[in-house]
Amino acid sequence: MRIDSSRRLRGPNRYLARPVQVSRVLLDGLTDRESSDYPGFTERLLTAFPGLAEHHCAFGEPGGFVRRLVGGTYFGHTAEHVAIELSQRIGRHVNFGRTEGTGVPGEYDVITECPLDEPPDSRVAERLLALAITGVLAALHGEPVAVEDELAAIARTYERQKSGPSTAAIAAAARERGIPVERVGELSLLRLGYGRHRRLVWAALTDQTSAIGVDIASDKELTRRLLDEAGVPVPGGGAASTLAEALDLFAELGPPVVVKPRQGRQGTHVFLGVDSPDALRAAFEAATAGGDDAVVERELSGRDYRVLTVGGQVVAAAERVAAHVVGDGATDVAGLIARANEDPRRGDGHARPLTRLTVDDVALTLLHRQGLDAGAVPAEGQVVRLRDNANLSTGGTSVDVTDLVHPSVADLCRRVAAIVGLDIAGLDLRLPSIAEPLPPSGILAGGGVIEVNAAPGLRMHLDPSDGTARDVGAAVVEALYPAGTPARIPIVAITGTNGKTTVARLTAHLLDGAGLRVGVTTTDGITIGGRLVQRADATGPRSARVVLSDPTVDAAVLETARGGLLRQGLGYDWSDVGIITNLTGDHLGQDGIDSVEDLVELKALVGERVREGGAVVLNADDERSRTLATHSAGRFAKREIIWCSLDPRNPLIRRHWDTGGRAYLLADGWLVELADRRWIPLLAVRELGGGFGGAARHLVANALAATAAARVLGVATARVAERLRTFADNPGRGMLLRLGGTDILVDYAHNPAAIGAVGDLVDRLWGAARTVAAVTLPGDRRDDLLRESAREIGARFDRVVLYEDSDLRGRSPGEVPALLHEELTATCPAVTCAVVRTVDEAVPAALAMARPGDVVLLLYEKIEPVLSLLRTLGAETVADQRVSFPLIGASV
Repeated sequence: MRIDSSRRLRGPNRYLARPVQVSRVLLDGLTDRESSDYPGFTERLLTAFPGLAEHHCAFGEPGGFVRRLVGGTYFGHTAEHVAIELSQRIGRHVNFGRTEGTGVPGEYDVITECPLDEPPDSRVAERLLALAITGVLAALHGEPVAVEDELAAIARTYERQKSGPSTAAIAAAARERGIPVERVGELSLLRLGYGRHRRLVWAALTDQTSAIGVDIASDKELTRRLLDEAGVPVPGGGAASTLAEALDLFAELGPPVVVKPRQGRQGTHVFLGVDSPDALRAAFEAATAGGDDAVVERELSGRDYRVLTVGGQVVAAAERVAAHVVGDGATDVAGLIARANEDPRRGDGHARPLTRLTVDDVALTLLHRQGLDAGAVPAEGQVVRLRDNANLSTGGTSVDVTDLVHPSVADLCRRVAAIVGLDIAGLDLRLPSIAEPLPPSGILAGGGVIEVNAAPGLRMHLDPSDGTARDVGAAVVEALYPAGTPARIPIVAITGTNGKTTVARLTAHLLDGAGLRVGVTTTDGITIGGRLVQRADATGPRSARVVLSDPTVDAAVLETARGGLLRQGLGYDWSDVGIITNLTGDHLGQDGIDSVEDLVELKALVGERVREGGAVVLNADDERSRTLATHSAGRFAKREIIWCSLDPRNPLIRRHWDTGGRAYLLADGWLVELADRRWIPLLAVRELGGGFGGAARHLVANALAATAAARVLGVATARVAERLRTFADNPGRGMLLRLGGTDILVDYAHNPAAIGAVGDLVDRLWGAARTVAAVTLPGDRRDDLLRESAREIGARFDRVVLYEDSDLRGRSPGEVPALLHEELTATCPAVTCAVVRTVDEAVPAALAMARPGDVVLLLYEKIEPVLSLLRTLGAETVADQRVSFPLIGASV
């Protein structure tokens, strides 16, 4: 049993609304074998992993998984549960898992949940599953199950990668408010909100934090001077570049003094109680070791407090206690420290509420001053100090005193934060008591503000050693998004089999007409405000995130294709409108999608992730869409269902309208809105831009879906009609060019349904006897779908040129054209068919087959080289495709 490959689905996906890891596991020699086939295996596994006894599995109660083991379950499923158990052991709390067969014997996809606070590219889930497989195989063969060393290494990685307390608290508070949250890589940088409401947060720094304020707070001497000039009580002192200057300040101030780096942070190289020239010399050398000046200032008396201000308000306060241990009369200092570090709240750095205690040079110096060393045994109850300063980053603890802060102290703190210019500030004060009023004179006897900190740590307030925890993450989010402030932009997500790109372009065109700056993702690229910013197949979640993280975007229109849904999930959490254009066979046999039913189930996710109160737009003329609505009634609950149809007599439309539902349809030559039991004509179909006077019925269907989305988002009917009339920018979809007396219709149709739709258009406008087709189809389709496409081509075109994509997509050279030719020859012998290699050969060959007045349908792989070739040959674009054609086929 082994892992073949893994992928991470960052966004909502077909398994879960949260991130998951999907690993392809090969059972090899364990194929078709079950746990019950191996006597003693279950007992050995439970001995190694006793927590498995609590796993529910499908039975919904503790012990359910054990029942599965005893009764017999396959080994991929067993590895899944062990991986979840290992995850729980390292404090990585996840519960969801699933194991699915791929249809290949001995091959399974193991899906396990990933925490929201884990980086999107983390491999911790894969490592846990690999270790689980190692443990399962050891138990299977009766070998020692030795996983602890590797599990400890994975735990260290997870501890290092996961969000710190400050970042996690802000992210959790944002999610509680329904605000989208995205972590950027392994950084502590968070993106909150979408589009023009996007905000950035890095720990306790926000995009509102003043750079000047940060620089001031980082310079301890500048901060002291600025506050002193403003009449804020601060300790006397100054900066020293040389030892002589430091000694002069010491002589002027008198002992005791504090010595610290001018640009220091997290209490590093801060020395309190410096009471002699020799002590000052040692402290100065340490404080300036990094090349910085030192600050020498009078040591204030009183208790050590940290006050947190956010958005000009005091939101939390804590009394800080320097790192220390308390003797028991039997244990030496090193043992007391080791015991303290067993507290699960202590960890390295800022990953946990408290930082581990260390015995370094600073601690040893302080122990020496107390007449102790690491091997000394303090008396019972004796407090042994390990630090003078009370920073949590050096092992200190905290006691919440928020409710004790006197209004005069709160007022001072608000004023100090404003003077320095910080939206979030951590103020360090020395006061006799934070509960006592400040003297009216403002002069404190030995107390004052000793530091102002930008990006202050929040953990002492989130999880104090004693007292009430304060939800300071919520305070930060509230400052960024005061009550009633939007965090989202309108999102329209579009999926289906055919028409997605055109619907996306149409929808963006309608929203742009309403004055919105629209970000759009399609198979051709990412467009922001009408300008192409990235050319690529941009139908996956990464492209969606590009749009949603752009602070200039007012609305997002996201083409959402099968591949992105399968490989990474959605690129957003909720949309306002989900459009499913139609559901037919395409891409079957790929990524575990073997039937149209599988495809329908996958694409239903776009409808499910419409927010409550939003709308799901469906095609009433598509059988599978109608079935989807019936089967997904619960999943689409609390969403408005809007139907679109080209048939005004569709009984579903009538029932829907009779019950007060909204619909959009083609009736009597008009695009019509049915809403509030009213029939509202929007636009004569002959005026629809790019619609060939209404002959392109698939374009009309796309226009109805886009209209529905725009109307949901509040675009006025008159503006919708105006923008539908002017729609023209739809490259590669129904583009008409002329070369001499021959029309050339360029389209991306690449499956039977799409070929049938464009074939209908050709038949209506030119007639079946006047058609030539130059055809390429992608190689990553199943043979049966390619053959069906060939039959569709043969039924509609009497002359055909076949050529090959430059990207073979796993096929052998010439394989796809040969397969298409074979099918055409066998099923449509009357069709004249030629096979060439490239599009450069196919276009001239097709034009040579055409007679004056004929049309050449050109199906392409990439639009740019095709258009370049046609222009080189002298073809010109027909600017207005609402030209008059004799409608040879059925009436539109």
